[in-house]
Amino acid sequence: MWTTLLTALCVILTVAMAVYVIWFYQSGLVEETEREVYDKYYVLITEDSKSAFWQSVYEGACERALEENAYVDWLGEQFFEKYSVEELMRIATASAVDGIIVTANENEGLTELIDQAAAAGIPVVTLYGDNTKSARCSFVGVGSYNLGREYGRQVLAIISDRRQEAAKVQEAQDAVLEGRAAAGAAGRDGSAQPVRVAVLVNAYAQDMDQNILCSGIQETIEQEFGAESGIELSLLSVDDTNAFSVEESIRDIFMEQETPDIIICLNELTTTCVYQAVVDYNKVGEVSILGYYDSDTIINAIDRNVIYATVAIDTRQMGAFCIDALQEYHELGYTSQYFTADVRLIRKENVTEYLQKGEGDDETAQ
Repeated sequence: MWTTLLTALCVILTVAMAVYVIWFYQSGLVEETEREVYDKYYVLITEDSKSAFWQSVYEGACERALEENAYVDWLGEQFFEKYSVEELMRIATASAVDGIIVTANENEGLTELIDQAAAAGIPVVTLYGDNTKSARCSFVGVGSYNLGREYGRQVLAIISDRRQEAAKVQEAQDAVLEGRAAAGAAGRDGSAQPVRVAVLVNAYAQDMDQNILCSGIQETIEQEFGAESGIELSLLSVDDTNAFSVEESIRDIFMEQETPDIIICLNELTTTCVYQAVVDYNKVGEVSILGYYDSDTIINAIDRNVIYATVAIDTRQMGAFCIDALQEYHELGYTSQYFTADVRLIRKENVTEYLQKGEGDDETAQ
């Protein structure tokens, strides 16, 4: 009993201290800026606060918020201790902020917390991952099915490239080509072995987005090759609790006897880790990587032909959409249920454009 009471007391003190920090921070905004008084105070809550992806989303949100005379705080950045998304949701609700932007999933615990915030009059926008059963006012993300279709098209492009390479090798080895018909019966990818395609999914995510994305991949492949495509599509779970757990999960994949021919990554961290693993295990040229996001590391890997292509999300637009949703809700009492950010594909053919852009940014920073 005493243990329960002590635990409850610690939780209450932690939340109270965090709320005080937010209150102190909010009150300091007026003192520091002297003339600036913001109409709204919003908070962004994410699992990861260090990736370039989320930093870009936050910057986009800040830029749009300033246009609306609002302020966005990346909740947790100013705390010495790391808090979970659920704990930060409780802190934000207790602090009576004007709006919450949170990276969500379908966990029931998070559903309850979003509902509590909504009941307290705080609009909640789910970001990147949704919580469809909650009272969130809007969801900002990407079209999972269309994203899956794009990945599927890139899988077909990789297979086509491999067929062409295989044909060149065969032509060099056998100028007569009398056995071409027999070789063609082995499959449209030019190999008797099935093409193994692995999609790296979050081991703890309980949402439909990943399933919808995989359906887009599968349907795109079947439209090209039919049901008997000779392509094995599988989902491999990755523990993305932290960077170390991601590295461990991916290392296990490469320790298997049969490494996938094509690996599809659904976030920046797994893309970077798979890229490093391909280099470390001497799999360059054997394993094709379809990545996610356009960090400098990923762009350079495409330029070096280690990553085949990456899907880049307009992260700044995503952040701006979150502010649009909150502002619209405050002004009208409702907002659009879905905001979909733009997506672009980066491959070897157009990577120079992004390399030049990065170099220009570096010069500006200096």
